[in-house]
Amino acid sequence: MLAGIKAVIVDLDGTMVDTLGDFVVALNHTLEDIGLPPVDRLMVERSVGKGSEHLVRTVLDHQLALPEVVAAAGVALSWPREQVGELALERYQHHYLFINGQHSEVYPGVLEGLQRLQATGLPMACLTNKPLAFAQALLEIKGLDGFFSQVFGGDSFERKKPDPLPLLKTCEALGTLPAQTLMVGDSQNDGIAARAAGCPVALVNYGYNHGDPIAEAPHDRLIGSLVELLD
Repeated sequence: MLAGIKAVIVDLDGTMVDTLGDFVVALNHTLEDIGLPPVDRLMVERSVGKGSEHLVRTVLDHQLALPEVVAAAGVALSWPREQVGELALERYQHHYLFINGQHSEVYPGVLEGLQRLQATGLPMACLTNKPLAFAQALLEIKGLDGFFSQVFGGDSFERKKPDPLPLLKTCEALGTLPAQTLMVGDSQNDGIAARAAGCPVALVNYGYNHGDPIAEAPHDRLIGSLVELLD
């Protein structure tokens, strides 16, 4: 898999760290703040991957459409939808700041896989749609920050994955051509972005892919662990 590869880009949520618990807790605190019922893990899992704004908006729209919420005509429904969305995002970011990493776990094989990649001498970057400050903090909390020469978040560039721009910019930062830069991710966002950027892509068969089979996402290889990249 690494033949001809001169650098590696690795996604964060769903690829290196199972952060679903963090998302659920932060979102439910947010929903409580604005008088809406809590969301379940399945709903969150299907909504993760396109950045905080998309996650909050998707969950908020889902909860506001629940029959019991519509029937109750609660306080949140009396506000303009844009105002509710702005408040929800502000409260989510507030809660996530304190929750980040507390309800998450590094996936099996990640540490060993990163150690083995590092031993090859290949430069590595972390590229995620998570806000940069949250991504940097999570990597540090989980002891993964030392593996990456570059870290970019969903707010680092004008557009997020699945747009190819973040991958192209990350390749520039690494000093490698896209065709020589392997993208490792867990969802169609990574696969689509990699294909459009011209990067080879390996997808893990766990993580979050909006409820769709990961095998249907664009990929060159499916792996069950980062360790398998060295096989």
